[in-house]
Amino acid sequence: LGGPDPLDYVSMYRNLGNPALNVPEHWHYVSFGLSDLYGDNRVHEFTGTDGPSGFGFELTFRLKRETGESAPPTWPAELMQGLARYVFQSENTFCSGDHVSWHSPLDNSESRIQHMLLTEDPQMQPVQTPFGVVTFLQIVGVCTEELHAAQQWNGQGILELLRTVPVAGGPWLITDMRRGETIFEIDPHLQQERVDKGIETDGSNLSGVSAKCAWDDLSRPPEDDEDSRSICIGTQPRRLSGKDTEQIRETLRRGLEINSKPVLPPINAQRQNGLNHDRAPSRKDSLESESSAAIIPHELIRTRQLESVHLKFNQESGALIPLCLRGRLLHGRHFTYKSITGDTAITFVSTGVEGAFATEEHPYAAHGPWLQILLTEEFVERMLEDLEDLNSPEEFKLPKEYSWPEKKLKVSILPDAVFDNPLH
Repeated sequence: LGGPDPLDYVSMYRNLGNPALNVPEHWHYVSFGLSDLYGDNRVHEFTGTDGPSGFGFELTFRLKRETGESAPPTWPAELMQGLARYVFQSENTFCSGDHVSWHSPLDNSESRIQHMLLTEDPQMQPVQTPFGVVTFLQIVGVCTEELHAAQQWNGQGILELLRTVPVAGGPWLITDMRRGETIFEIDPHLQQERVDKGIETDGSNLSGVSAKCAWDDLSRPPEDDEDSRSICIGTQPRRLSGKDTEQIRETLRRGLEINSKPVLPPINAQRQNGLNHDRAPSRKDSLESESSAAIIPHELIRTRQLESVHLKFNQESGALIPLCLRGRLLHGRHFTYKSITGDTAITFVSTGVEGAFATEEHPYAAHGPWLQILLTEEFVERMLEDLEDLNSPEEFKLPKEYSWPEKKLKVSILPDAVFDNPLH
């Protein structure tokens, strides 16, 4: 309504917990503003009482109450405003099981709790309001090692483990910013017996991340400007008519819908750094938002088959390549790196993925700045062996290059500065 913050307000409650269920006393925070509070189309479009209200959810957070604390700390409200700002700007909503890599202590202290998982609030059921349905998604603070486990396996699995460890959350998943040990340090069997087995059986639910990445086509001269955003007929560029755009939009929506088979979702150009989470079938299709208009024209460009490609990642993105290969491609799925600095995207696909324009015959293919790479199971196994040292970042020296000449594929892990400053 014209103010600087996306949320209208955040309510803070003193919750006495439930000693019988081993739930300690804590502060309970609830946001107001991601759902439609007014029903007059000022903030959210009113679409009726049966559908979602606004974005369809509000955020909650449970923070362990310290002894002698008489008032709730206010930093969780700032955290909620940050997440809500991301939702309003990108139109990406959150779902239970999603994770947010924050890379900073949630309360700006020295805490190990530096990332978040999202789950249904244990007390607050979905509510039917005059302006639609609202569900309540609880933020759960986690350590870096727990976030990595959620990425490599899935968020719901890690949330279930956190519920079984009282100091790490317990049944109501209460965040304790003073927790100094991960669940894997508290109970070493959890990693081997639950997470490693889960990854092997289920693979990873993480289908893509916002990243610092780029790619080069080594099979054509760099001055080739075939990637223009319009189709040239003679000297006059042919711009897309409204009918053209709608036809492509509809074709993409049908062809790229998520269904029971692993199918590629559309690339959403509006992902923000630091927020990496799965797309779920219920999530608002990115093609519905205005931000997707930037990618529509690329689909008119013919698919270009490339002979040789060079992939470039920063260290954090590169460290996820083994997860992409082992947790996704070996399970017949796909994985996308979407550049945070532009509309570049790199999607790895396995042979079982429908809707891909890369094929076994032509494993490297591009639509404008979107590159797809199809990798066979045999080649994935070989890459995993060659990329073994990506699992040990502390021994890593940049830049680092990996090359498979007979496959005409090169991967470079580069310093962040290369992506932050294109002149490097």
